[in-house]
Amino acid sequence: MTERLPVAIVGGGPVGLITALGLVHYGVPVVVFEADATLSTDTKAGTVLTRTLEVLDRYDALGPVLDASLRIDEIGELDRATGKSTGSVLTSALAEETRFPFVINIPQHELEPVLAARLEERAPGTLRMEHRLERFDEHRNGVTLHLATPDGPRTVEASRLLACDGGRSTVREQLGVEVSGHTLEQRYMLVDLTCDLDVGNPRDYPYLAYFGDPQEWMILIRQPHCWRFLFPLAPGQPEPSTQDLRDKAHRFIGDVDELDVIGSNVYTVHHRVARSWQEGRVFLMGDAAHLITPMWALGLNTGVLDASNMPWRLAWVHRGWAEDGLLAGYQKEQSPVAINGSGEMAEAARAVMDRRLDATDAMGAGGWGDAMTRTLLGVRLDVEDTGDWSMVRTKRDPTPVRVGDRVPDLRVFDSHGPVWLHRLCRDSFVALHLTDARRRPPVPGDGPAGLRQVVVSRWDAPHDSRLRDRSYFDPGDAVRRRFGIESDAVVLLRPDGHIALLEPWTPESAARVEAHYLSLVGRAGHTVGHAVEEVAS
Repeated sequence: MTERLPVAIVGGGPVGLITALGLVHYGVPVVVFEADATLSTDTKAGTVLTRTLEVLDRYDALGPVLDASLRIDEIGELDRATGKSTGSVLTSALAEETRFPFVINIPQHELEPVLAARLEERAPGTLRMEHRLERFDEHRNGVTLHLATPDGPRTVEASRLLACDGGRSTVREQLGVEVSGHTLEQRYMLVDLTCDLDVGNPRDYPYLAYFGDPQEWMILIRQPHCWRFLFPLAPGQPEPSTQDLRDKAHRFIGDVDELDVIGSNVYTVHHRVARSWQEGRVFLMGDAAHLITPMWALGLNTGVLDASNMPWRLAWVHRGWAEDGLLAGYQKEQSPVAINGSGEMAEAARAVMDRRLDATDAMGAGGWGDAMTRTLLGVRLDVEDTGDWSMVRTKRDPTPVRVGDRVPDLRVFDSHGPVWLHRLCRDSFVALHLTDARRRPPVPGDGPAGLRQVVVSRWDAPHDSRLRDRSYFDPGDAVRRRFGIESDAVVLLRPDGHIALLEPWTPESAARVEAHYLSLVGRAGHTVGHAVEEVAS
């Protein structure tokens, strides 16, 4: 039965807003409660990686974000002492993997209003400012939230509670969930400043440049309207004055005219992860679940991986297509990515910046592999609960796809024109039957709710094949070649674009896919009896 109460999100930062956009995309009622009167104005995260762009595209929110941002095709690694490049990650290596072979720079305080405006367009009134959660009560059929508002106390009933309320999460504290990890003695400082490094004082730095040095490293980020510096503060070092910040900037970039500091922020650096991310109907997300050192843009973007994984699960339960057990996969898949994935990558990034580790050792083999890793397109989730997951690609050239991988966003064609795989599965599980459409493969025209099965073939389906409505033309077998598959196969895609099943194709594949899907959503005992349609003449 469809759940009627809304999902409540506490926290109106990027992860909360993107999660809300995801739920709106899937038609799940949602409300977001933000304690503050305004969205954040602090100088915070500034780089959005490619996987996040794909998530925003899935949730119909990418266009406004791109309008407000600066696109980048090179992540530079430079030696602080000499200014010489020690290697760059070129995102152009991903041109065959994604429709967005770049990353973007946009300050968080500019990103949040864009996301909030898009949420208001899609679902007016979803974001409630000045609603501070004081406590909540979980019961069998939902969660009761007790909120403080300008108009006095308010009680709200919700089906689930998603805690996106940051590293000092009120929800996590009330749950009594322990957080393990460590806090660095070293703090980081972000500084936004205006100066002309394009015309008057051209420097030709990459728009995202990491200057490594054992004594004084720095990250330089070209934002849409300014430049940003990030550098460490030694333990006990006082916060620099405005003049100190100008002097430090000059030491890195040389003498320039009219250098003005327009914003700064000092913050403590953590690597802390919550012991449990789910307690009944309550879930931890983003910084409430994991505080990751914001090196290589891993902090915010790891949180968006949570916002990619959770909404479709809630949608399937909300629609009555899945049992509650589907929700347990969220923590199983995302926690190792945060603990041993992003956390370890961030530690490696800091070692590279301190020159305790060579950049090539930390990034991998170069080329395609580095680009996949640094943009988070290379994340493989443990979808089979076997412990097999990864965040790092170690080959220079594309490798065959595996279960758990994010599927490459390849192009196929229906009768109206091009269709991309991520668009094909954005609101459904989709089984790709990579087989010869001329041979009338038995692929059903209907099936359990939430599952589609289609043929992908370099042979266009003949008009008398009865497959035209579920067949996609793949000139040159491009999908099969990129997947690294030599013979017929079936590949089941999840709504988040990760591969749930990959096996050789047989005439029984459609039935096997249906059984696997029903098992995944916890309805193996509720077989709906959809027979495979016999399409052979």
